[in-house]
Amino acid sequence: MKHWWLLVLLVLLAGLFFALDLERFLSLETLKSSRDALQQAYRARPLQVIGLYAAIYIAITSLSLPGATLMTLAGGAIFGLWVGVPVAVVSASIGATVAFWTARYLFRDAVHRRFGDRMATVNAGIDRDGAFYLFSLRLAPIFPFFVINLLMGLTAIRTRTFFWVSLSGMLAGTAVYVNAGTQLAELTSLSGILSPSLIGSFILLAAFPWLARWGLARIKERRVREHWPGSSRPSRFDRNLVVIGAGAAGLVTSYIAASARAKVTLIECHKMGGDCLNFGCVPSKTLIRSAGFLRQARHAEELGVARATVDYDFGEIMARVHRIISTVEPHDSVERYAKLGVEVIHGKARITSPWTVEVNGQTITTCAIVIATGSRPVIPPIPGLEQVSYHTSDTIWSLTERPERLVVLGGGPIGCELAQAFARLDCQVTQVERARLMEREDADAAAMIEAALRADGVRVLTRTGAIRCERDAGEQRLIVRHEDGTEEALPFDAMLCAVGRVARTEGFGLEELGIPISPKHTIETDAWLQTLYSNIYACGDVAGPYQFTHVAAHQAWYASVNALFGGIKRFKADYSVIPWATFTDPEVARVGLSEDEAKKRGIVCEVTRYSLGDLDRAIADEAAHGFVKVLTAPGKDRILGVTIVGEHASELLAEFVLAMKHGLGLNKILGAIHTYPTWSEANKYAASEWRRAHMPYRLLDWVEKYHAWRRG
Repeated sequence: MKHWWLLVLLVLLAGLFFALDLERFLSLETLKSSRDALQQAYRARPLQVIGLYAAIYIAITSLSLPGATLMTLAGGAIFGLWVGVPVAVVSASIGATVAFWTARYLFRDAVHRRFGDRMATVNAGIDRDGAFYLFSLRLAPIFPFFVINLLMGLTAIRTRTFFWVSLSGMLAGTAVYVNAGTQLAELTSLSGILSPSLIGSFILLAAFPWLARWGLARIKERRVREHWPGSSRPSRFDRNLVVIGAGAAGLVTSYIAASARAKVTLIECHKMGGDCLNFGCVPSKTLIRSAGFLRQARHAEELGVARATVDYDFGEIMARVHRIISTVEPHDSVERYAKLGVEVIHGKARITSPWTVEVNGQTITTCAIVIATGSRPVIPPIPGLEQVSYHTSDTIWSLTERPERLVVLGGGPIGCELAQAFARLDCQVTQVERARLMEREDADAAAMIEAALRADGVRVLTRTGAIRCERDAGEQRLIVRHEDGTEEALPFDAMLCAVGRVARTEGFGLEELGIPISPKHTIETDAWLQTLYSNIYACGDVAGPYQFTHVAAHQAWYASVNALFGGIKRFKADYSVIPWATFTDPEVARVGLSEDEAKKRGIVCEVTRYSLGDLDRAIADEAAHGFVKVLTAPGKDRILGVTIVGEHASELLAEFVLAMKHGLGLNKILGAIHTYPTWSEANKYAASEWRRAHMPYRLLDWVEKYHAWRRG
């Protein structure tokens, strides 16, 4: 600890206070016996006495010593009410701020390094409501003030805010004690100053800022809704809930609402199942499976098969993609949801007021609305793009003939998955990425994916930007600029733009409603997924912060329950444990912190790594490559994050997700029996690596001596 000298000094000063029994001077009896002398000294030298009093008060509060209550009484006994109150409250606020500074200087960095993820949540709340929290704590006399000083020093609240809010919050309580000090002769104990009714009054006063804030929010919402003359809140509604969008978020929202016996309408303007079924997860994993089989056949010698010949037709593989979509389609069909009790309407929905939705010329009144309109691929602003044949992850599935030369723009999960799949389908693939591949993952994981892509024949160009597209005599080219400034023309037959996705927010009436859109182009929502209007919610890709099907379904539970039962009980959306995976070969799966993130955020953690090259099942499957990397709190088995690279990584991750969700550490994973030989043993061996690094070696030395003694 780099500030140990200050901590030692503070402990020494506090120790001297108790060792010299200075506390005896801060008693009610001592104050009563010396009041006359103190008042006489004040009349003779008022400024000197006020200065000495303030210095003692500041020293006591800054060192968190007992006696602050007695000093406040002394302010009334010596100076009277009108001088005692400002002197006492200013002294208390200065002392509290010194204690606040001390805690921040000594402990904040260490606490943030150890509990960075939790403190980030705390600081987000402090940024939003810190002044309210502090003011309430200062008003309610049930919280020790010295604890408040120290804990606030660990947060991100500003010093200026802390001082002024502390001063104003302590003013009422200080006035009560100073006034009691003016009646010192009648006091028999400090506990008699605050009666139960007075304590109750302070607690009510502490709650007042929150009640006022709630009232102001209601007034603000009412004023917002007053922008809809002639569209006031209906006395009766056609529906309990209208859901816009039938992707993962909209389908789950509708399902939950129907299960709760609510009357719900689901509106979709395109295809049921949304992007995941029709353009994303289902078709891409289908293509990856076919491409993966071709790779296995071509490397049959790895399994002891001398030769395996496979003939295939690209058009048939793409036909299989559409067949799989059709097979899964009934799960998300109109017929299924109609049987569940959901009214499904095909058409373009538009919110015309906080309580009405228009579709196909029909106006539906509803108690609540959930916006689940998903996202769409980003079209990069590349000059000449419209002159060439380009696809997105939505349109690439229309291919029926294999493009001999394919350029993939983007090095994220979609770009990497499809670049590898098309390369295995005998396309000459060039992948262009402005930074490095898989930027959200650790560098070691990204390096393995890049090596795998190159091994499959993908030409990977990182640190390379797309400049323009050209078409000349039927030849299509992408002009790129490399990191060294040189330009290169990349000829292609088809180009895939996989540079990200953006929320669909246009055309649903959000602009007219004034619903704010965030800088990331998602709908702004609060912790309960509410928008500007308390009865309009958003979930899934359109709300963010993640663009995963499983997160959309996760948010849908909160959106539907809050929309239907928010007047009784509301639930904050929980993002504490969010897993995701990239389905390249090898796969990359992750939950929680990555090692790179921990370094950037200054979070101290231990890194345990287990190589899948040592796993028996991986060796038997000729897939002995990759790793399991676990981040834990220093000296503890509490899991902060996991990254897995290897075959079946997405499946292996589930055990860690469960452990993190329910607070189970690596010792619990190590203690669970894992079937041999399976891939899941990798999790147990990773836990074993952590345990080996934390063996009690001193105890084992004594155990060794014990065994030696037993042998004689």
